[in-house]
Amino acid sequence: MSRTVLNCGYVPLIDCAPLIIARELGFAGEEGLDLNLIRQPSWSALRDMLALGHLDAAQMLSPMPVAMSLGLGGLAAKIDTLMGLSANGTVFGLSIPLAQKLGGVPFGDPQALLSVLTVQMRKPLRVGVPFPFSMHRLLLSYWTASAPDLSVEVVTVPPPRMAAAVAEGHVDAFWVGEPWGSAIVGRGVGTIVMAGRHVWGFAPEKVLAARHEWIAKNPDTTCHLMRAVYHAARWLDVEKNKPLAIEILGRSEHLDLSHDVIEPAVTGSLTLTQGGFPTKVDRFLMFHKHAASFPWRSQAAWIADQLGAGAEGIEAAKACFRTDLYRQNLGPIGADLPGASEKVEGAMTQETAVASSRGQMILAPDAFFDGRTFDFAAPSGEY
Repeated sequence: MSRTVLNCGYVPLIDCAPLIIARELGFAGEEGLDLNLIRQPSWSALRDMLALGHLDAAQMLSPMPVAMSLGLGGLAAKIDTLMGLSANGTVFGLSIPLAQKLGGVPFGDPQALLSVLTVQMRKPLRVGVPFPFSMHRLLLSYWTASAPDLSVEVVTVPPPRMAAAVAEGHVDAFWVGEPWGSAIVGRGVGTIVMAGRHVWGFAPEKVLAARHEWIAKNPDTTCHLMRAVYHAARWLDVEKNKPLAIEILGRSEHLDLSHDVIEPAVTGSLTLTQGGFPTKVDRFLMFHKHAASFPWRSQAAWIADQLGAGAEGIEAAKACFRTDLYRQNLGPIGADLPGASEKVEGAMTQETAVASSRGQMILAPDAFFDGRTFDFAAPSGEY
């Protein structure tokens, strides 16, 4: 039986795993797809390839479809988020010289770290992020907004180049997705001081996206792609599957990295400094659990609000997170679906049961570090 060839772009990060697993373990084949994964050197290259139609679908940073649909930065295009590929999974760290200057900083304490940086920094803090329209960048801005006396200079660095940027002194700090934070630690040029989830407990990190027009013209292929990725994400969050996942991801045609660099993100055990003992970080990276793949429209609203969009822009952002297709395509195969498509972001400080299509589901804590909440229903998405 012939298969539909589907060209899908990705950047070599751990959270492209659902796409790789969908291909390598046959989930895509079972859906009648020949999933052709095309590695991209940077997020800007991937953005342009998708916008120009050279890719059918792509792994994207969660703010990218919103930014592109709002016409912000680079090529404007109407891009839809079909589903989440991952939640959390990023780290913030310091170069060794800066870490030594600051002295001991407790891991995972955003408030204490801000206080120390505000006191110690006599020049702008140069922070490397992978792309202007990334969750890394938005979390950095949200976090540092509570320290107005701290000057921050954002430097865009493709993830595979981040370790070199730290080593060469181009940046003082970095906010990057795994495995590149662990690679920086492994080279002995930086130390990890917090995870992204310490700023927002359950942030949408990567998404599966496609052009709105392509989705409309290819509803069956879209459905099969979503189902393949859904099955792969569910497989990835099963503990016994993690060793095989690490082995598959490390192959030369995918990430081409050693297992000891890949393992921290998959297991949630991060080595913070070279030669140190691993530190367990709960919910460091989720692919499926706690509705990690559900495209919450309230998260799209938060992203648009952080990008400075007004009420009209927030509504446009919510529309490009396709909860309708998630329900339509994944409900029939037994996916548990939240009873609502929006929620008050940051309101859950502990695991919380909410209504779902199968009775109820458990959502993970999603609190912001400062205790604020974001109400999508407020007149302008107010806190």
